[in-house]
Amino acid sequence: MKPFDYQRLAAVEDLGQRVSEGDRFLAGGTNLVDLMKHEIETPERLLDISRLELGQIEDGGDGGLKVGALVTNTALASDARVRERWPLLSAALLAGATAQLRNRATTGGNLLQRTRCYYFYDTARPCNKRNPGEGCGALDGFNRIHAILGTSEQCIATHPSDMAVAMVALDAVVNLRAPDGSERQLPVEELHRLPGDEPQRDTVLEPGELITGVQLPAPPPGRQLYRKVRDRSSYAFALVSVGAILDVVDGKVDSVRIAFGGVAHKPWRARKAEQALQGQKATEENFLMAADAELADAKGYGGNDFKIPLARRTLAAVLRDAAGAEGETTA
Repeated sequence: MKPFDYQRLAAVEDLGQRVSEGDRFLAGGTNLVDLMKHEIETPERLLDISRLELGQIEDGGDGGLKVGALVTNTALASDARVRERWPLLSAALLAGATAQLRNRATTGGNLLQRTRCYYFYDTARPCNKRNPGEGCGALDGFNRIHAILGTSEQCIATHPSDMAVAMVALDAVVNLRAPDGSERQLPVEELHRLPGDEPQRDTVLEPGELITGVQLPAPPPGRQLYRKVRDRSSYAFALVSVGAILDVVDGKVDSVRIAFGGVAHKPWRARKAEQALQGQKATEENFLMAADAELADAKGYGGNDFKIPLARRTLAAVLRDAAGAEGETTA
């Protein structure tokens, strides 16, 4: 591991103008420390934010909830308000990692975890995300876990977070603070980037910006479900995951929100599928039609071709289950 300096911050205000490009924020460290061991991340200084007053879950007004950036995944998943009113989020969190990691991993860190692409972690292999201009080993290599939507010739890696998929479906908003003290809000859906020509940039954060929390709006009507398809039942990243909120009235889709995980460089909001379903009968045929609309531009790279039909079937199954007694299952 490359030597680095360490500084513990006592208050958000301590950020001041002292954050430099070579700094990284450290909270739970469940991803960053691994990256440092591989010398994929080589910060000049770690700014320990684990003692900041950002570990609370509070009522956010208008039926919403304010979640501090340092709230652990375990605390958020087990909060009674989240379990009752945002079960999609609780289920997504519990589908991630292991209990030990969830006890350390934080809300802010979960959003900012980097890809688990084999070539990104193997410094002997080419990776544009790790070293821009080096090439993408996954394009013609072992790409079973890689993206089928929003890819570029520079990168086909996927974002690994389960929590972020749920937050995108729930229209959550992330709170950001810059080193100069200015603050802004951003939908979680807009936090992450597609790779384009700059796959090394995972998010739209400015240098030194700190996630201070996430705001959950009031839960939308309908049933919330999260399903994660993976190679083993725990401690595995999604091949495909679906977070959905479906409200069926008199057999028809009154409102719907859908987000995919495991299929793109960012949590993928399925806007085309949502539009295709609005006002339609809640039938298996229409659920598959909506999946086809969303996946029309999906592209496999050999080893991950199976993800396209898998995503189609998974979305239809989740919507069918969410429709429950209100929906029909005719094909």
